[in-house]
Amino acid sequence: MSEPAVDGPVPAALDGERVDRAVALLAGIPRTEAAAMVDAGRVRVGGRVPASRSRRLRQGERLWVDAPDPPRRAMAADHAVSVPVVWADAELIVVDKPAGMVVHPGAGHERGTLVQGLVASFPDVGRLATGDAAGRPGIVHRLDRGTSGLLVVARTERARAGLVAQMAARTVERAYSALVAGTVEADAGVIDAPLGRGEADPTRVEVRAGGRPARTRYRVVERYHGPAPATLLECRLETGRTHQIRVHLAAIGHPVAGDTRYGGPPLLERPFLHAGVLGFDHPGSGQRLRFESPLPADLRGPLERL
Repeated sequence: MSEPAVDGPVPAALDGERVDRAVALLAGIPRTEAAAMVDAGRVRVGGRVPASRSRRLRQGERLWVDAPDPPRRAMAADHAVSVPVVWADAELIVVDKPAGMVVHPGAGHERGTLVQGLVASFPDVGRLATGDAAGRPGIVHRLDRGTSGLLVVARTERARAGLVAQMAARTVERAYSALVAGTVEADAGVIDAPLGRGEADPTRVEVRAGGRPARTRYRVVERYHGPAPATLLECRLETGRTHQIRVHLAAIGHPVAGDTRYGGPPLLERPFLHAGVLGFDHPGSGQRLRFESPLPADLRGPLERL
């Protein structure tokens, strides 16, 4: 008999959450699959099968989730990938991802990814893959291929569940440096606009009614007036949607420099976007951890020319 995907108390961050959404977050599976598992009686709360997938959980209740299909399988390592590790212990790893590196395997990127490089040095990461998450073991948040900076990866199920819960509760600190076109007049602001996949091109994201809620806070770090007006921003995520910062900034008329996909000026060969701050509570000790990464050389150069 396979090990359950989840077997333990409901964390404080998921108090009041729907059982199907909590199962999806903790088991690392799509919400549709989580809902089907609830309907099939493969989820128990306090030893009982919940009567509805919308049943609200309470902190400390015992949650048991059967292992999703297919069963666990390890991911193959790629020893050719070198991943800069900032910090590691028995529970998790913090890395400083270089621009150009894809986080996990996907269409067109079967090898050479960050997670495959990590598995070469930390084999336990590869054993966290289950079901639809088989290609992204230990991954609880992502950075676009062209974005550099800090990323945390889980090494254990406890760490993964704890980090996912913090992401859901929005207690993870994530700050990005972004150079945008034009002069941003307000010293600080909030962009609150729902995001969804484009109808004509599903690989693009756009602001659209009925999309998923998304909020980005920003503050001006510095304004530049030549050779073309530009503004350096610090952006903080309240949600973590695909391409969120890039699309939100483009939507207010200040696309990210180098992000030609969303209308940014071709100042450099990739978007000027760097995840420079990452903070979270350690899933084991509860200690607050905070990491900082300076701008890489390919982003410092454009600033020096402004």
